[in-house]
Amino acid sequence: MSWSANQYTKFEAERNRPIRDLLAQLPPGGVRTAADIGCGPGNSTELLIERYPEAVVMGMDSSPDMIEAARKRLPAVSFELGDISSWDNPGPFDVILANASLQWVPDHAQLLPRLIEKLSPGGVLAIQMPDNHNEPAHRLMREIAADGPWKDKLTGVGMAPRNDAAWYFGMLKEIAATVDVWRTTYHHLLPGGPSAVVEWFKGSGLRPFVDALEGEERAEYLARYESEIGEAYTVFPDGTVLLPFPRLFVVATA
Repeated sequence: MSWSANQYTKFEAERNRPIRDLLAQLPPGGVRTAADIGCGPGNSTELLIERYPEAVVMGMDSSPDMIEAARKRLPAVSFELGDISSWDNPGPFDVILANASLQWVPDHAQLLPRLIEKLSPGGVLAIQMPDNHNEPAHRLMREIAADGPWKDKLTGVGMAPRNDAAWYFGMLKEIAATVDVWRTTYHHLLPGGPSAVVEWFKGSGLRPFVDALEGEERAEYLARYESEIGEAYTVFPDGTVLLPFPRLFVVATA
């Protein structure tokens, strides 16, 4: 699956809000080393450095385009190309930040204990993931994928349903000293009508679907998606759309 740093950062101000909210729940100081896994174009890394200016911070992402953008943004920071599921840096880290990245990584029951093991004593694993699998925007991706000439190409495409807050709390409380889990729904006001919602998800959830299609099929899929988004969400007289976006937060201390 390809990623576009330029597409992702079109809504950077909105995407940064949950990062700031997550970082605000972390200890205010005493952080010497920190890692941003699934760092994207470096916006989350930048906020991590803002929170802990004295820390040595590194970033990692599986997308060459994202890593290139992150290195341009923060040339003094060490960024590496890699996959979260096979990340072999032993740490220890005082903070591991995983912002809007773990939803793309399978088998959290195996992954999260490995991340906890990379923490220093008292270190913190801070996770934020979209929790919008059943929101209209994601449901329509799957429904349109299953109802069109592209259905064979798009069979099984997209993210699997995610675990809920109780699952994360129950699993992590067995291996972490403290666990805090919460869910917040952000309501993003997007100018530009349904097309703005499409542009938002072209930087995230729509990527697997559009990557699997080409030419006229891709254009038709996106046109149908935009049309149905216009029916699913209220478009205000000035052309703005209010996009509800639930997110799940997890903070676990070693």
